[in-house]
Amino acid sequence: MARVLVTRRMPPGSLDPLLDAGHELVGPPRDDRPMSAAELRIAAADVDAVVCLLTDRIDRSVVEVGRGRVRVIANVAVGVDNIDVAAAAEAGIAVCNTPGVLDEATADLAFLLILAASRRTTEAEADLRAGRWAGWNINDHLGQDVHGRRLGVVGWGRIGRVVATRAAGFGMTVRHHARRPTGDEGFVADLDDLLRWSDVVSLHVPLGPESHHLVDARRLGLMKATSVLVNTSRGPVVDEAALAAALHAGTIFAAGLDVFEDEPTVHPELVRAPGAVLLPHIGSATVRTRTAMGRLAAESVVDLLAGRTPATVVAP
Repeated sequence: MARVLVTRRMPPGSLDPLLDAGHELVGPPRDDRPMSAAELRIAAADVDAVVCLLTDRIDRSVVEVGRGRVRVIANVAVGVDNIDVAAAAEAGIAVCNTPGVLDEATADLAFLLILAASRRTTEAEADLRAGRWAGWNINDHLGQDVHGRRLGVVGWGRIGRVVATRAAGFGMTVRHHARRPTGDEGFVADLDDLLRWSDVVSLHVPLGPESHHLVDARRLGLMKATSVLVNTSRGPVVDEAALAAALHAGTIFAAGLDVFEDEPTVHPELVRAPGAVLLPHIGSATVRTRTAMGRLAAESVVDLLAGRTPATVVAP
């Protein structure tokens, strides 16, 4: 039997694979708040595995405490930017993620943002709820069409590809950009060219040094005044201050964001910006999807502790 740290309360059934295998679960804090760095270091010294969330910062100091005992860190997310993967590799600790199980839900949410931002539904609903709507007017709440428009997908992984299938149902023309040629139809080697061409840009890249502020003031300036930007990847991929300025200036038409640079804080100018549709990081937030993510992380821990190599191991 192994001791497994679970940093936060999980959806019912998520951790059944660990319980069925007879492992002991440790944590989370009773108030279900994110554990501090000090708490993570203390906990890591006395467990064999960790199941964590993207809000947990598993840095080198935590990894070093676990060196020699912790065998696997399973992140209940696709991205692993909250974990020092290189430090874990040096310490002989495997890092796992949860790819695949959240593709459809996140793609649905991305397309919801494409629709809501293009049609400026947040502003229209706010007017209705505040009693500012005086009745139908041919010039009120005018948005941009979605059907028949050009969609640029940045990042051609699982989620980006699923978003492209959604776009087909709206008769959109789809092109995509990735760091390396994909061999698929519609590949655009230069991101700047894709931004100039697109009516809607949807971001699906992992966060790393090369993608931090990938969309900055200069690149926002390449987009059309009628274009829409959507981000469901990681907040720091977009320069939030530059995006707020672009929306206030009318450089682009609208933006739909599910992620932010300094969550849960959102840039105040972005909150006030016209055309900003803002959601609190709910891309994978369905009962089935979040439960499946937790189960996949738990199954990965069970496999590794049993001497099997999970398919979800992330290479450093």
